[in-house]
Amino acid sequence: MPELPEVETIRRQLAPFVEGRTLRELRVDDPRWCAPLAPAQLRAAVEGRAVEALRRRGKYLIWAFAGDVFLLVHLRMTGTLLVDPPPPVRYERVRFTFADDGPWLAFCDPRRFGTGELAVGTGALDAFLDARLGVEPLGPDFTGAALRAAAKGRRAPVKAFLLDQRRIAGVGNIYADEALFRARIHPLRPAGQLTRAQWDALRDEIVAVLRAGIDAGGSTIDDFRHVDGVRGAFQHQFLVHTRLGEPCVACGTPIVKFVAAGRGTYACERCQRPPRGARAPRMSR
Repeated sequence: MPELPEVETIRRQLAPFVEGRTLRELRVDDPRWCAPLAPAQLRAAVEGRAVEALRRRGKYLIWAFAGDVFLLVHLRMTGTLLVDPPPPVRYERVRFTFADDGPWLAFCDPRRFGTGELAVGTGALDAFLDARLGVEPLGPDFTGAALRAAAKGRRAPVKAFLLDQRRIAGVGNIYADEALFRARIHPLRPAGQLTRAQWDALRDEIVAVLRAGIDAGGSTIDDFRHVDGVRGAFQHQFLVHTRLGEPCVACGTPIVKFVAAGRGTYACERCQRPPRGARAPRMSR
């Protein structure tokens, strides 16, 4: 699933292309994309309006239209936004065309999990986001102290804590693995047991790895693409994620894979000492 760096990459690429243009038509070929809202209702709300800004909150792309109308697009697992893709356009679910007859935009999604949701008014937008998303990890409120306070008394693994979008917006499986390795914290360690120093280190490594991901144009393991179809490059910088059996870059111990928070998780169990009694079944691939 595209995470914060991938969505921010798309936002930066699309913003100069869509901001200031008027949406002429939003063609929704798959009603599931905006359900339970009917495609006709969504079209009536956004067509004919200028795109004032393209923003991001967590993994959501927020189209801010004139008149305080907002379209919140989530790529989910396999969604991509492509500018003027050459035919044939595979898995196209939604098409954005503009009044100036310039380049158009396709939302393509082979697994059909991506969504487009409507919020009318800033109050509705804030309520939508507040109900789903926690602190923004590249914002000023993201501190080690805040993380430690939120995790106090929690027995769930720290990996689960990082993946909970209601706690931290935008961190997913890839960047959680990478940040935990860099902070030398095992993914199965209970979140409530981390020390102040560990939370400070983890906060810094989360920020660092997210920024590195953005600088590299995101990570492409399967489906993620830039708006021109180009792949991201951060996967070439992974220290643990997807490196099962390969030597740790720090100590040479083979990287292991196991399930944490329901996700395939990678770690070096020499650099990231497992908590006492916690040993998840190993995965072979």
